[in-house]
Amino acid sequence: MSKLTKKQKKITELMEGFIQPCNALEAIQKLQEVSKETSKFNETVECHMSLGIDVKHADQQVRSTTVLPAGLGKTVRVCVIAKGAKATEAKEAGADEAGAEEVIEKIAGGWFEFDTLIATPDCMGMLGKLGRVLGPKGLMPNPKTGTVTLEISKAVKDAKAGKVEFRADKQGMIHVPIGKIQFSTEDLMKNYVALADAVLRAKPSSSKGIYLKSVYLTTTMGPGIKLDSKNVAAEVKENMQ
Repeated sequence: MSKLTKKQKKITELMEGFIQPCNALEAIQKLQEVSKETSKFNETVECHMSLGIDVKHADQQVRSTTVLPAGLGKTVRVCVIAKGAKATEAKEAGADEAGAEEVIEKIAGGWFEFDTLIATPDCMGMLGKLGRVLGPKGLMPNPKTGTVTLEISKAVKDAKAGKVEFRADKQGMIHVPIGKIQFSTEDLMKNYVALADAVLRAKPSSSKGIYLKSVYLTTTMGPGIKLDSKNVAAEVKENMQ
């Protein structure tokens, strides 16, 4: 058995006596305490949820988006595939790149200097040839996530403001960043509540039994803290009032 590093020992020491499962506020406060004592960089805070769904069934897929009120703590680069007035609208809304054929050719040539790709419906046909490249990177625009739309200005502003996509993987797991550890406790809590509320709302009507099987909050290099999954809905309701 390998020996614990100095950092791991410190984390173990700081976590000693901390009762789990706990509520989200307690978890965030503990993660901030641990990070302050053990990390030299601004770690990302992540939420991991295990859902009681059968992803083999099309009617039990969980995929949606939400805008985190406090953002993600990073600059989001937005690229828009649109023509004429819609491309102009995208630029005016803050898009880093906007256009049609010329932008598609740049992407085909290996240019990926963007985090979010948005397209108008009439341009989706042109993006078809890039499916094999954009799909694996999670960049292919999709109506379900609001990235195929005529409401270009809103889509660009939402992306810049901290819009995140969540999607259950083959194991029924969701992994989503909710901000930086150096955010205020209040801002991290707002972001967590926004995400948890969106996930609860995305529950498939065909899903039976326990929907939220487990919920954990963690940081890039920190411990995973288990939340009381049975109390998530009540905590969300309390903090959205």
